[in-house]
Amino acid sequence: MEVPALCFLASLSWIFGGDLTRADSIIHIGAIFEQSAAKDDEVFHLAVSDLSLNDDILQSEKITFSIKFVEANNPFQTVQEACDLMTQGILALVSSTGCTSATALQSLTDTMHIPHLFVQRNNAGSPRTACQLSRNPNLEEYTLPARPPIRIGDVMIRLVNELRWQKFIVFYDSNYDIRGLQGFLDQASRQGLDVSLQRIDQNISHIFASLFTTMKTEELNRYRDTLRRAILLLSPRGAQTFINEAVETNLASKDSHWVFVNEEISDSEILELVHSALGRMTVVRQIFPTSKDPNHRCMRNNHRISSLLCDPQEGYLQTLQTSNLYLYDSVLLLAGAFHRKLEDRKWHSMASLNCMRKSTKPWNGGRSMLDTIQNGQIVGLTGTMAFTNGASNTNIHFEILGTSYSETFGKDVRRLAVWDPVKGLNGSLQERRLESDMQGVTLKVVTILEEPFVMVAENILGQPKRYKGFSIDVLDALAKNLGFKYEIYQAVDHKYGSQLANGSWNGMIGELINKKADIAVSAVTITPERESVVDFSKRYMDYSVGILLKKPEEKINIFSVFAPFDLAVWACIAAAIPLVGVLIFVLNRVQLVPTHPQTSPSNSNTLHSAIWLVYGAFVQQGGDSPMNSVAMRIVMGSWWLFTLIVCSSYTANLAAFLTVSRMDNSIHSFQDLAKQSDLSYGTVRDSAVYEYFQAKGTNPLEQDSTYAELWRTISKNNGAEHSVSAANEGIAKIKTGTYAFLWDMAVVEYTALIDEDCSLTVVGDSISSKGYGVALQHGSPYRDLFSQRILELQDSGDLDVFKQKWWPKVGRCNLKGHAAGQPDGQALKLQSFAGVFCILAAGLLLACLVAALEIWWNSNRCHQETPKEDKEVNLEQVHRRMNSLMDDDMAHKQISAASIEISALDIGSMQTSQGLEPGRDYQNTQISVSTFLPEQTHGTSRKLSSLASTNLSLPLSSAATLPSIQCKHRSPNGGLFRQSPVKTPIPMSFQSVSGPGGLPEGMEPSHGTSI
Repeated sequence: MEVPALCFLASLSWIFGGDLTRADSIIHIGAIFEQSAAKDDEVFHLAVSDLSLNDDILQSEKITFSIKFVEANNPFQTVQEACDLMTQGILALVSSTGCTSATALQSLTDTMHIPHLFVQRNNAGSPRTACQLSRNPNLEEYTLPARPPIRIGDVMIRLVNELRWQKFIVFYDSNYDIRGLQGFLDQASRQGLDVSLQRIDQNISHIFASLFTTMKTEELNRYRDTLRRAILLLSPRGAQTFINEAVETNLASKDSHWVFVNEEISDSEILELVHSALGRMTVVRQIFPTSKDPNHRCMRNNHRISSLLCDPQEGYLQTLQTSNLYLYDSVLLLAGAFHRKLEDRKWHSMASLNCMRKSTKPWNGGRSMLDTIQNGQIVGLTGTMAFTNGASNTNIHFEILGTSYSETFGKDVRRLAVWDPVKGLNGSLQERRLESDMQGVTLKVVTILEEPFVMVAENILGQPKRYKGFSIDVLDALAKNLGFKYEIYQAVDHKYGSQLANGSWNGMIGELINKKADIAVSAVTITPERESVVDFSKRYMDYSVGILLKKPEEKINIFSVFAPFDLAVWACIAAAIPLVGVLIFVLNRVQLVPTHPQTSPSNSNTLHSAIWLVYGAFVQQGGDSPMNSVAMRIVMGSWWLFTLIVCSSYTANLAAFLTVSRMDNSIHSFQDLAKQSDLSYGTVRDSAVYEYFQAKGTNPLEQDSTYAELWRTISKNNGAEHSVSAANEGIAKIKTGTYAFLWDMAVVEYTALIDEDCSLTVVGDSISSKGYGVALQHGSPYRDLFSQRILELQDSGDLDVFKQKWWPKVGRCNLKGHAAGQPDGQALKLQSFAGVFCILAAGLLLACLVAALEIWWNSNRCHQETPKEDKEVNLEQVHRRMNSLMDDDMAHKQISAASIEISALDIGSMQTSQGLEPGRDYQNTQISVSTFLPEQTHGTSRKLSSLASTNLSLPLSSAATLPSIQCKHRSPNGGLFRQSPVKTPIPMSFQSVSGPGGLPEGMEPSHGTSI
């Protein structure tokens, strides 16, 4: 500011009533304080009073002073009051104001050559920033900052390097001048550090509330991770509010580390901060070295300080700010300079300066007084105050207080290190983490019952419950390895934990968030949503979702022998048998050539005989087959090869069907479950599985519609229709109806293994990227220790032992079979062969039925064709008929060489009185008709001699001629007379008799008549 302007302001002060009181003492100083700084006035008076009591400093001279009070950040009023003081004649000016007023005073004092000791005040308790004092190259500098330059940036960069932070955030309040961080940011940029800046307004709670409305979940998680390493350039009150809001909104964590930097903070304020903080807290503040000897604590060289200011037991010192202490030392420094001036006898009289006069010259003794002040040095409340090289007071010390991870988490505050401009950092800021054990630590463990992870082992009245299970075994192994103890209790709502509509969490996760428990142990699934609010150890078991459903009832199929072939195959085989039979019959008829009159007729002369032949070959029972042509051989060879292949395939496949038990289970995956509609399914509401299907089913990028269909069924009526409230409810629902329960694979496998009637089975894919872990409070120092020990348990095989204990390969039930404990080879049951016996029984019944029908049919037919009065065979009529045929038709009838025999059985039962023609011989033939009776010892015979070539045909087929030929009749002697069923002329065999009548000697009489 130029001199005319200052004079103009001074004139305004004169007009509006400035004070022109002039001190009588030759040592008169002026002071300007802000109206809100009541302590500055008190300390200033204490300093002058202490000087009056020390005659060795100024001896007989006394210091007089004039004090002016101004509004904060009002440079016009400040200049007006300063001009008023200059008119009174002052040797020096002491001010304790902000940077704005200090800049105005600097211009005025530089112009008037008045030495000015400036004590910078903090703005509303915020950290101090360097005042950007304007420097006029044409004017000498008469303003000396009593407080050292800002070295907070140097301390912070050293602290960040010591802590090895690579990424952190700096919070500063609205009263802090961000330009004070320029040097720090430049150094951080050169070192490649990732530094974020965020301004904190007065309404801190509104800021945290807006974070949850403006940020998405992913952004909020990244912000929470950044917040774990932070520097707070706030006032103590603002920092307290900030920490409380961060803890309440769950943005703070136990593994967070916050550094609070402020030169002015009291011990009580430090305790409040570290008690409010959740994780580690480090405080950087300015300190002033004091003597350890109580007798010399209030002595500064040859100057004695008032006990109010030097004795901590007085308590007054704790109420003072750092600026108050520098103000006291500034008065001491001026007193020392005045003392040296008096000793050197180079005293310059005070001059009354009028800022209004344009011709007013600066004080000619100002330069000499300034040099004396700059060359002086005192030891006061702030330590040594001296201006090195005449520039500034460089003597400053910082104290670094903090907490490390411990059982109390920050309740014990200790000094970690100190910093000064010469030696730098003296101490270590490395985090002292838990190394290898947790001896003496007792953890609160929250759990819920979930077989086989956590189950109640003992529940004795009046004693704490004892638990067992896979997760309990893992917890016991960790406790034994790390040396900690634990107290376990069940969550009140018996839930794992899910986020509610108001943003809070229930279940075990809510217990951790509300700091009621240190860790949570059960079948806790690691999910992104949960990991955003709590920490998890390394997973100790893989996780997947399985389908628990009731085993389908094994259907008894008595016709399982037909199972190896499909119905279409059986139909083709059934059609092939008559088709090949017809082909054989046709080929036999077309290609048959008679070779000899005595050749026996073929089996394939008739159609049913040909089909019977083909069937016999198919069932491998043989049979005479016509091989009289190449075509027939080709047909039969092809059929035999076909039969061989079919029978071999049937035998091999039948063995597999009869030895391997199969159940009709159509559900093998989530796709099968989604496609069917007969079986309802669901899971536990508000569980990790429920949220999993919700995320997959509502994801628009999911190409597979399976999960969308599953989610529609699971969430029907908000899950009230198909889903359940607890896992045991879902398991019970399976046994009472057609229901499938979707739950953790490990849980449903254990349920199926221990089921009493082994009626449950499990399907599903066991491959998953998720797992079960130990849940801890967000930022817990135990996370890394737990993870490390879990990995060691995996490497040593202990976890596999625990798994085998609770999920045995051979248990009560076999998940891969129908029943438990069955050997690999099983005896075939009767039901497997029931169909064969049914076929045999059906065949036997059919045969009996057909036989009965034949008997009935033949009996009925004989009654119709045979006269009722003709009940017996009259052999005399047979002989008479044959004799007439021979006599009358010899010229026309010829008997071939072919023969047939007609016998009357049981002739011996005939009456001997019956007259028979003893015999007859036919001339010129070889026919002889003989009758043998049982009573006869020798029979008679008739012989007919003729030419060998003479043939006679006997038409015996006529019913009128031989009515008894058509049916089976009882002969007179009780025998049966058989007749061939054919209706064609019967070729009859002839017995040639060479000798005279009568039976040959060697022939015994038989029951029959031979023609």
